[in-house]
Formats: sequence, C-alpha cells, structure tokens
Amino acid sequence: DREQIEIKTITYRRVIRRKRYRRTCECTGQPKTVTAPLPPKLLPKSVYGTSVWIHLLLEKFHLQRPMHRIISQLQLPGLDLAPGTIADGLMRIEPMLTPIYEAIRARQTASAYSHADETRWRVFQEKAGKKGYLWWLWLFAGEDTVVYVLDPTRSHDVPESHFGKAVAGVLVVDRYSAYKAMRQVKLGQLVLAFCWAHVRRDFVRVGKGFPELKDWALGWLLRIRELYCLNRERLRHAPGTNERAAAEAALRQHVDSMAAQRDTELADKKLREPCRKALESLADHWDGLTLFVNDPRIPMDNNYGERLIRGPAVGRKNYYGSGAQWSGRLAMMLFSIFATLTIWKINPRRWLNWYFEACANSGGKAPVDVAEFLPWNLSPDRLSELQAAPAGNTKVNSS
Repeated sequence: DREQIEIKTITYRRVIRRKRYRRTCECTGQPKTVTAPLPPKLLPKSVYGTSVWIHLLLEKFHLQRPMHRIISQLQLPGLDLAPGTIADGLMRIEPMLTPIYEAIRARQTASAYSHADETRWRVFQEKAGKKGYLWWLWLFAGEDTVVYVLDPTRSHDVPESHFGKAVAGVLVVDRYSAYKAMRQVKLGQLVLAFCWAHVRRDFVRVGKGFPELKDWALGWLLRIRELYCLNRERLRHAPGTNERAAAEAALRQHVDSMAAQRDTELADKKLREPCRKALESLADHWDGLTLFVNDPRIPMDNNYGERLIRGPAVGRKNYYGSGAQWSGRLAMMLFSIFATLTIWKINPRRWLNWYFEACANSGGKAPVDVAEFLPWNLSPDRLSELQAAPAGNTKVNSS
C-alpha cells in the first residue's frame, strides 16, 4: 500500500437562478412579477463571489505575488479577470478591513514589549509637497499583534503618532536616530533596547574593510557570540533554580568583562580609528544593549522585526510597491491582519471567509461591531476551528 497526493484545480461558475412568480396585485388587479431576493454578496452588483476576492488577497498580500501573475494563473483554467475590475473591487474592500486594522493597532500599542523597524516603499501617486514616489513602510510588532504603517516620511513623528501619549514599555530597535528623538523616549515612557545584531555588523565591517584589523574584529565577534550563548543558557533554566542563578552570574560576569575590555581599548591613544568608532558606538548604546540582562523577556536583537518585514520586502521586489495611496493603505491593513493571524496560528483563508460572510450580510460593509472577529476575543472552540488546516480531498487507490 502507498499514499499518493495529487493537486486538482477546479474552476467553476456557480449560477444562482432566482425563481419568478406571476401573481395579481391586490391593489390594482394587474399581474406583476415577484422574484426571489439575491443571496448576500461581498460586493453588491459584482459577478465575482467572495472566494475570488479572497484568492486575490491571499495571493498578493500573503504570498507576495504580483497581480499580473495572479491574473495569468487564473487564465490557465479559464477565468479571465480584467485589471480594472480587480482594482475597483479592492478599492471597495478596503473600508471593510479598516475597523479590524484599527483594533489591531490599538492592541499593539498596549504591548509591554514592541519591535520597530522601517523600510522603503514606493507609492506611485503624486502628493502635494513631496518629491518623488519614495514612502516608508514602518513595522510595529507587539506580543500578539503586528502593525504596518505607510508614511511619506522616515521621521520620528511616525512612531510618536503610532504609540500615542499613554504608552509605556520597551521598544526594541536598531540605532536609527528617529527612535531616539521620540517624545515618549525623551520623557522616559518608552525605553529603547538596542540590537546586538547591528552592533555585530560594526565589527564585521572593520574585519572585512581592514585586513590588518581582522584579528581584533574576530576577538569582539567571539565575545558577542559568547554573550548570545550565555543568555540562551540562562533562558534554558526555570527562574528560581540553582542552574538559572549560575547561568545568570556567568552572563553578568561576561557583560562586565566586555565593558572593561571596551574601556581599556578606548583609553589606548594608538587605537585605530575604525576600531575606535565601533567601540564608541558600543559605549554610547551600552545601557540599551544590556537591558536584557536585568529583564530576560527583552530579546537581544531586533531580528524578529526584520523577519516580519521580509514579506513586504519581497512584495516590494515583485510588484514595486503601490499604485495609489488607497492601495498602499490596503496593503498595510492586510500585511497587519495576516501577520497577526499567523501569530495566533489562524488559517487566513478561513478567517477571511468568516469575516467577509459577515460583511456580505451587512450589505457589503464592515459589521457594526468587529470585536467578535478579533483573535484575542475568540472562544476556544472558534479559535480551534479557525486554526485547523483546510480539509483536503483524499482519494485512496488499491493496487
């Protein structure tokens, strides 16, 4: 006996015929036609059903495929979609997702620990007062939510506006100056935890750019590697155990040793300029780099945030950004929704089916209250149902 898995793609048209009845009007005595009502539709008056729009959204914003390839793929089994029809439909879908996006954004700002990062994103629409099409995609990742924000600038106003006045906690970032200039940081509401992965790159650049300094750079890279190893060893053991205490002591001893080595080398007037520049940056950011020592919940780097921004970066390469501001907003909403659903291990296709069904029942608009659709409000049964993998068709052959 053996098992063989096959993929079968079926494209079909579901024709809904509404029965019509001839009856006599009681008021006028004249015959009139009574027709059964249409079933609820995501986009009223559109011939395309919800499953088509879900397919388009998943293919582009979850799998990062350009729309012309998606259209070509659908043409193979016989479905020919016009780009203008797709653009009009996506424009009508965008307001339906806005309440979900705003709810995710509000929850993210309440996280005690957040990651932040930014990358370029093009929006091919002219904006008053702005030259060119370069915008910025900002990432803010909390404990159980992820938010992407699109803005024309890379200034500190963007994270300031996102987090608001009542924020408090730790923000894990690289050393970009915009984060240091945030009002919440200056007031002490947000504490910046800097990224050791970026510090490591400083010493890699010295070693690669100056062959005669390679041994010096390798020495610091080994110290950073040991720092990671010691922190992982600490996290392996439960708090309050003797093993945890011993690992904690070893970690603190190594941190003190690194600080002493840094200060000793900086005091040497013969220290080469590339080395001095790397060590001065290390000293300037030392407090933020060592926050994880006293709070093991704080990660040592911002690699998690960089991994989350990788998907949109692939999309940027495949379809070059957004053609208009509304499409940029739609992209940010779907990036945020899909990334948050991934954290909760929710199947995005099942969630979209459920949510869009409610939108269809509301006349092609977002439900008045979207609270029941938010992952953190789901009952265990509903969460389990949405987390389940889609059921596949299985055919068993005996031979």
